[in-house]
Amino acid sequence: MQEKSNLKGALYGLLAMAIYASHDAIVKGLGGKFSAIQIVFVAALLSFPILSFIMLNDKKAGHLRPAYPGWVILRSVCMIIAGLTAFYAFSTLPLAQVYPILFATPLLVTILSIPLLGETVRLRRWVAIAVGLAGVLIVVRPGQADLALGHLAAVLSAFCTALASVIVRKIGTQERSIVLLIYPMMGNFLAMGMALPFVYVPMDMTDFALMGTIALFGLTASFITILAYREGEAVIVAPMQYSQIIWAVVFGYLFFSEGINLTTLVGAGVVIASGVYMVLREKSAGTSQNMPVLNTRHRLEMPYAPRSSLLGRLLKRPVTPGPGREMRGRETK
Repeated sequence: MQEKSNLKGALYGLLAMAIYASHDAIVKGLGGKFSAIQIVFVAALLSFPILSFIMLNDKKAGHLRPAYPGWVILRSVCMIIAGLTAFYAFSTLPLAQVYPILFATPLLVTILSIPLLGETVRLRRWVAIAVGLAGVLIVVRPGQADLALGHLAAVLSAFCTALASVIVRKIGTQERSIVLLIYPMMGNFLAMGMALPFVYVPMDMTDFALMGTIALFGLTASFITILAYREGEAVIVAPMQYSQIIWAVVFGYLFFSEGINLTTLVGAGVVIASGVYMVLREKSAGTSQNMPVLNTRHRLEMPYAPRSSLLGRLLKRPVTPGPGREMRGRETK
């Protein structure tokens, strides 16, 4: 069994989140000129050759008909909506406001795992969920601050990301990885392609290069996330996602003239504390049967930057499981 190095896992996790945060900052910059539809479409198109090469690595005999077509289609729709709404939120809201809302994803994963996975959630986790959602309300401040469509978009993105993650947990052992990858890619290509003529704005080479950088950063961060979970335990690696709030404050201040709002930071702290508690609680023996939060990569899944666990399966390098976590070469039901 490969010996785990939690320090390496944590460092890889921090690096992946720094790249993801840079990815999101570029999205925000481009959002001032282009619609989220155009950004998503071009980034997905540029990443298609790399993802196609990876998918060709799947040597398993079989077809591309899903075993659970309803779930696969629903997950694909969720991924398309999650990416589009997140990009819109990044484009229209301060970065430090978007992240705390997206950080509610683990809380929503826990809630959705009750009907979909049969997970039992006891009082302490319900309290953590309530506290985390209260943190989101602190960030949004309904009635005290102007609510924008971007806030609703961020909430919808968090919900769709959570639902897509739980669906993978539900059907992952029965569906081929290539099926779970190719259907969202094709769905995104068709949906964004049909909408593109209505929102298209001509791009110069700099804009085109930045959209290519988005695709590159998304894939690079996904691969580094694979390394993080190979090196360290999930209970150590998973909380590294919250480091994105630091980058949000730095990038927002340096590049977008966004001030540091104390109320937003307090709300973010509440959401982060709740999420970390959920991770630690699931680590405790006998607390959770499915460990939906621990076994979910809490990062927005895009057609051009799919789940690192699915990429890892296609690369055929399964990860030796550590205490309290599943083998990363497959998904459990």
